[in-house]
Amino acid sequence: MSLETLGWGPAFEHAFSTLVSQSPLSLVPGRVVRQHRGLLTVQTATRTLLARTAGRLLHQAPGVESLPTIGDWVALQLPDGDGEALLHAVLPRSSVLARREAGSERDGQLIAANLDVVVLVAGLDGNFNPRRIERALALAWTSGASPVVVLTKADLRPDADSLVAEVEELAPGVPVLALSSWTGEGIEALRAQLPAGKTGALLGSSGVGKSTLVNRLLGEARLLTQVVRAEDDKGRHTTTHRELFVLPGGGLLIDGPGMRELGLWGEDDGNGIGQTFTDILELAADCRFTDCQHQREPGCAVRAAVSSGALPEARLASYERLRREQAYQVRQRSASAERDHRRHERSKTLMGWEATRSKRRRD
Repeated sequence: MSLETLGWGPAFEHAFSTLVSQSPLSLVPGRVVRQHRGLLTVQTATRTLLARTAGRLLHQAPGVESLPTIGDWVALQLPDGDGEALLHAVLPRSSVLARREAGSERDGQLIAANLDVVVLVAGLDGNFNPRRIERALALAWTSGASPVVVLTKADLRPDADSLVAEVEELAPGVPVLALSSWTGEGIEALRAQLPAGKTGALLGSSGVGKSTLVNRLLGEARLLTQVVRAEDDKGRHTTTHRELFVLPGGGLLIDGPGMRELGLWGEDDGNGIGQTFTDILELAADCRFTDCQHQREPGCAVRAAVSSGALPEARLASYERLRREQAYQVRQRSASAERDHRRHERSKTLMGWEATRSKRRRD
């Protein structure tokens, strides 16, 4: 398998060449194509092999964001025989999809790297939730990749077209596709979003049909699937690892476990919440005050749109909730970084004292 088949390009070639020129090791490039807990499978131009992260990379990484994840391009030291490769470096990413780790306020979790497309999957059954779609869109835009919304199980809803129109209003400019993995409806439209050499990742909760969708795109039953619970349309965690698949036609698709929690993570430079709620930002431009918080300020164009029915109250509430969450995460990460810095400085001071005491004892 050529590296170009896996999405290799000039930017990665340049980064790898620079790395090799500065390293005394014999390194080869590869892409992480499977991730199961702490185990990584990497595909190079000539072979597929397990890899473990070098101790130096583990110890020097400032956080989880610097460690390898599915979709990463990495620099490997190959084993002499059939053993594990040693992963020495992660090449600079073109994009990275991450969320706040479930149950944590300080820690992030990498989902996938070097994506061109994030495929947001929602089922047209009890799983359909416009507010969750907005949250997923903000996460996708923050990653640096482009979102596509896929509404599965279209064969179950005669009103699928009206739901597509509803989501299109939530996601201006974003492709919204209704499809059925059972009948094949809409599958080719999704395949067109993943041309040869481009990488996408599926993002959705358990039970929305991600594994069934991957099987349909692959043309074979590669992944295990299960039925959802009839009482609430929620699924079980059928997929327990993340894996990158090469689709017929050359597109690349990453599938992984379903996620019920999609906490925002990372800095929002305007590509996250802002691009998800462009309609609100356009209204806000006509507010009387430039720092309008859209509460009780006079001349608020956003509140006026809510009063007239042009802007749903629930959408504004979703926007404000995500903004508060993002601001809180920025404060938490800043405080955490400051604590880490103070611990590092104290450690350096203690090491200096110990070195001085040892020198005095020797003298």
